[in-house]
Amino acid sequence: MSSNSRKRKGSTVPEQDNGVPKKPRAPRQSKSKKTVQAEPTPEWPEYFTNLFKVFKALNTVLAFCSSRKNFAITFPVVRSSVEALLHAPLELEKVAELKALLPEIVKFAYTPKSELRIHSDQQVGPSRRERSPDYAAFQTAGASSSRLNDVDEDEHVLVLDFLDNSRGKKNAGTGLAYALPPALTPAATKKLVERRNERFIEAVNELLRATPLDDDPVVLLQVAARDHIPVHPAVIRPLTTLSQSPDKGKYKAVPEPDSRPAIEEVIQEIEGQEWYAEQISYRRIFDAKDGQLAILDPPLSESIAQALRDSRKITSLYTHQVAAIDALSQGQNVIVSTSTASGKSVPLLQFLESDPHSTAIFIYPTKALAQDQRAALEQLLYSCPGLEHIQVSTYDGDTPQELRAGIRDTASVIFTNFDMLHASVLPHEDTWRRFLKNLKIVAVDELHYYHGIFGSHVAQVMRRLRRVCAAVGNRRARFVSCSATIAKPGQHMRNILGIDNIVEVTEDGAPSGRKDFLVWNPPLKDPMDPTLGRLSSMTEATKLMRFLMARGVRVILFCKIRKSCELAMKTLRQELTADGRLDILERVMSYRGGYSQEDRRKIEREAFSGNLLGIVATNALELGVDIGVLDAVIMLGFPIGGLASFRQQAGRAGRRARDALAVFVADSLPVDQHFINYPEELFDRTTDDLIVDLDSKVILEAHLQCAAHEMPLTDEDEVYFGPPMKELCETRLIKDKEGWYHTHPRYLPYPAKHVSIRGAEEEKYSVVDVTRVGKPGGIATILEEIEVSRALFEIYEGAVFIHQGLTFLVQEVSHDTKMAKLVRSDVNWITEPRDFTNVDAVQTYRIREIKDSPHRAFYGRVELFTLVYGYFKLRNKAIIDAVDLDTPPWQRETTGMWLDVPKSALELMRASGMNPAEAIHSAQHAFLNRFALAVDLKTECKVPEKEYKAHTSQRKRPARLIFYEPSGKTGGVAVKAFDHVNDILRDAHDRVENCQCEDGCTECVDSPSCKEGNVVASKAGALIVLKAILARPIDVDLLQHEPDETLQVHDTVVEATSVRTAEGVEVESS
Repeated sequence: MSSNSRKRKGSTVPEQDNGVPKKPRAPRQSKSKKTVQAEPTPEWPEYFTNLFKVFKALNTVLAFCSSRKNFAITFPVVRSSVEALLHAPLELEKVAELKALLPEIVKFAYTPKSELRIHSDQQVGPSRRERSPDYAAFQTAGASSSRLNDVDEDEHVLVLDFLDNSRGKKNAGTGLAYALPPALTPAATKKLVERRNERFIEAVNELLRATPLDDDPVVLLQVAARDHIPVHPAVIRPLTTLSQSPDKGKYKAVPEPDSRPAIEEVIQEIEGQEWYAEQISYRRIFDAKDGQLAILDPPLSESIAQALRDSRKITSLYTHQVAAIDALSQGQNVIVSTSTASGKSVPLLQFLESDPHSTAIFIYPTKALAQDQRAALEQLLYSCPGLEHIQVSTYDGDTPQELRAGIRDTASVIFTNFDMLHASVLPHEDTWRRFLKNLKIVAVDELHYYHGIFGSHVAQVMRRLRRVCAAVGNRRARFVSCSATIAKPGQHMRNILGIDNIVEVTEDGAPSGRKDFLVWNPPLKDPMDPTLGRLSSMTEATKLMRFLMARGVRVILFCKIRKSCELAMKTLRQELTADGRLDILERVMSYRGGYSQEDRRKIEREAFSGNLLGIVATNALELGVDIGVLDAVIMLGFPIGGLASFRQQAGRAGRRARDALAVFVADSLPVDQHFINYPEELFDRTTDDLIVDLDSKVILEAHLQCAAHEMPLTDEDEVYFGPPMKELCETRLIKDKEGWYHTHPRYLPYPAKHVSIRGAEEEKYSVVDVTRVGKPGGIATILEEIEVSRALFEIYEGAVFIHQGLTFLVQEVSHDTKMAKLVRSDVNWITEPRDFTNVDAVQTYRIREIKDSPHRAFYGRVELFTLVYGYFKLRNKAIIDAVDLDTPPWQRETTGMWLDVPKSALELMRASGMNPAEAIHSAQHAFLNRFALAVDLKTECKVPEKEYKAHTSQRKRPARLIFYEPSGKTGGVAVKAFDHVNDILRDAHDRVENCQCEDGCTECVDSPSCKEGNVVASKAGALIVLKAILARPIDVDLLQHEPDETLQVHDTVVEATSVRTAEGVEVESS
């Protein structure tokens, strides 16, 4: 095992428009950092001195070009200007020598003309501003005295540029958003020139030191340069591609799964590739494990044993399966917390054999998972003599209305979800009585999925189900749950289902193959100049995926968000097409939320059948869907769901006892880089307990209204709903003369429709492909439906929308009909919205003391205001155009809590050169990191582009820690945080103060779910804010944790003013 630390990309100091540097997040020092002795400078041959003159002339011209926005730099444009400085011809061979000497910096290659385009031929809706001129025409008067060999009439032009140009450079370390293209000042241009000259000197010295005494460094350079003389694509096609191994032809055909190379062999081959640059910073190997079998006593009936043999090739059972079957047969409830099949189907067959009228409910969190498991059970039943007639049905939101009555009347097993139990089964319990009376097994799969507010709703739905079953005379139902490995599985099942008598099965008896875990840190763009940052994690992940697929390794690439999923698919589509590997491309698909039902089913069929070689997915496939033989998992960035999601995703490979691979490709974000420095935590750190809020009166009341409608409540129902039920029934429900409680009239006639267990259903926009409308046989096609909260940022006019890796241009958006019309267009840029969201407290409902402090916590109404006012066009992470938009704002209200930062703390931070925005942002994360239900609470994250802007921002934000419930969710989470604010504040303060990290980690001030990547952050600042609110003394030594030099950053934070208080509000004691 080895661990190599890496610096954060965020430790660089990029230049802004006016040359004022951004304040970076303080770099974490490498644990293995050593002092390097300076080597003597070698003597230069005259050839290199002359080559340096050529480089300096080229450097001067390119630096001038780089200061011009959208300036496309072709070799003919640059050539004559350089020749004027040198008073000599600029030969291709000399430029090729510079490329050989500085391969990471010099770009010298033919580029498709289309890649220099910044506008589409498609016409989109008007904006408030005229389009930028198309600089791809290269009409650059004065840049060259000659138009010799200017833009060729063919499809490719020769481009000469330096890759470290700062045009449209992404903010260091963010990995998310982009800055406006800077117009470099003369001072900044001079600095850029000097830095490149120094890099040339370093490269020559490095070459001279590495050249053996009997070799001529000039000859070595000239020989190497021959491979860098650009050849027009029309002349010759490359014979090898990136995805291919150096041993020619070995993988021209993708191997069958059984004949793919071993994972260890694949890793060795990766390490031998030309593009491998020590990306593997850590490796951990888990050895293969033999299976442990057990004997079932009494044994299975011959018919069930036959069904297992015929349908699943199973002739014996593992220890964990036998333990689960034994417990259920003895009348106990079971939770199986292992990574492999639980054996829950066997007891069902036993019940059906003894009583053909038996029924069962299988509950899954996703439709894909239910589809998968239903097919497996049907095959098992069909193979079991006497049970072939048993009807198994899916009962979910996609089930047609006309089929639902038949399912109720005839199905023995239904595959459903908690949404349907809540809204369709329980409200109509009278029509489900046959089914519920005979219910023998309730199986809840992926139990770890249910926590937070959603899990709290699910817990009440399960109590309603048990109550209805008891009312129709059925107290015999047994419950079996399956989950990934979690802390305290029995307790979690008890919380969700409300039952006791639970047997925990945690020892996995199944065999497992060897598994290799790799932590992959993208390499530096230029090892000699770390300030240039690292290569894109997206590029690294897709390159690795192509390499694996070409060797028959079946891969799933997990992306954090939907947009990343589509960008990865687009990249794969482009690269596999360029490689000529259409045989691989046709076996790769993306899978994420939002796709139509037909598309989802098609992808699922392809995945289940094993036809796919690669899947690009969001966490929609993080759960236990069996998608065939998966050999490898690549995780692009640390998952938003934290360590639990990381381990769940990593566990998706190697489920059939073969060797497997899991690769974590780190982003440049602080959270990812923390695990680069401390990779052992990925495997050794314990995961947090899963929290279910059974005390939430908001959630309990909602389900009591539903339960009373299913059948009136009595005091005896406290056994299901707990002690708080009595008070809520007396105050919120209607009591009749006989003492029964009924639903309040305002919830009638369908109370379940007033309670959304996943949060309020958002309105959706239809995304319609109109490319072929008006052509023979052409019709409009609905690509997908997008929630309002996403539509605002993805389908504005002019946006590039990506579906299955194909690019579309948004031509027209109607906010009245909620429809966006798109046309297919092979553009080679993407778009990023320019937007902001204000989170403002507008009315105070409650005020609470902070213990031993003069300051207060507030709870009340919060207003959210989002405006998309334009977008950037981006190519290769560089901005090529900025467009203004005139779109309506998105305004909504919710509830939240807030804490104002004391004026004295603000003044102290400003006097010490600390950035209040960093301090507030980190303090908000520190608070949420110590709140058990934080997954359902949001905060106003600070955006690097605003906080580090070179010019004063007009959008000043109050110095306030603010937390709010996502619009449409009513779980009482904000009021819960408010009620426990004293405990949370103290825990947050103690954690930050005692955490051993240097500048923040996920244990103190970083959050994996921060949508701005935790870039605007200060651990010391967070501690000052927390101490100030708690009225604790602030140690002046804290201020020494900040960089010595105080950088000029414009203040974006102002003192918080008081918020209007509702009438009659009094301060509550701490």
